Amino acid sequence: MTLKAVVFDAYGTLYDIQSVADVTEDAFPGYGEIITQVWRIKQLEYSWLRSLMRRYQDFSVVTRESLAYTLRVLGLNYEKDVFESIIDKYLHLDLYPDAPAALAALKPRRLAILSNGSPEMLNALVRNSGLDRVLDATISVDANKIFKPSPEAYTLIEQELGTPPDQVLFISSNPWDACGAKAFGLNVAWIERVTPEAMALACVESDLVPPLTMFKALRTQMDELGLEPDYRIRSLSELPDIVASL
Repeated sequence: MTLKAVVFDAYGTLYDIQSVADVTEDAFPGYGEIITQVWRIKQLEYSWLRSLMRRYQDFSVVTRESLAYTLRVLGLNYEKDVFESIIDKYLHLDLYPDAPAALAALKPRRLAILSNGSPEMLNALVRNSGLDRVLDATISVDANKIFKPSPEAYTLIEQELGTPPDQVLFISSNPWDACGAKAFGLNVAWIERVTPEAMALACVESDLVPPLTMFKALRTQMDELGLEPDYRIRSLSELPDIVASL
């Protein structure tokens, strides 16, 4: 295989979406983690539902709608400025610590993000984290008005980079995204950040963890869709060795 480009998902792959828990905990003490987990599940669900219903709204709208849902079902009242401060964290998510070094080691291959995020969200996030100095392109599915894992979303890689699927390695920690990319024909590396063994241990160690562990398991374990990634890794730091072997 001639590998010409490495393309990353953003949320949960390069950027730690759990870092919003710091803000949600400050706003709603004792509820920070449960807000984060339910919010993410509904955020993904709304993106898929809008794609299926052909009622696209960009990811900033989806993110706001899913947060409003989460706070409502948890019975949490809030002021507008509190809501906006939580939303703003999506423009300042923490990079995974190994991301900068891993990306730097992958040059001179072209590096890009393909994300469900809206252009405004992604551009701000990439700029605020400093990845604008490393990436060759930041691609939003907004161009085709449909969310991943729709095949139409992954076509944007070739459209933007001019690189066919068989010359691209796509990286995601989201199982549904890894499956979607593989079904489309991309070479795929899935980051298994949370193992089943870790899930089982968390359930044994605390009576308070299992509900949150269940939410996390629903998002992080590989789906049974008859599709397997080409590579399973535990962190971004493993990527340079994989890419060097291709």
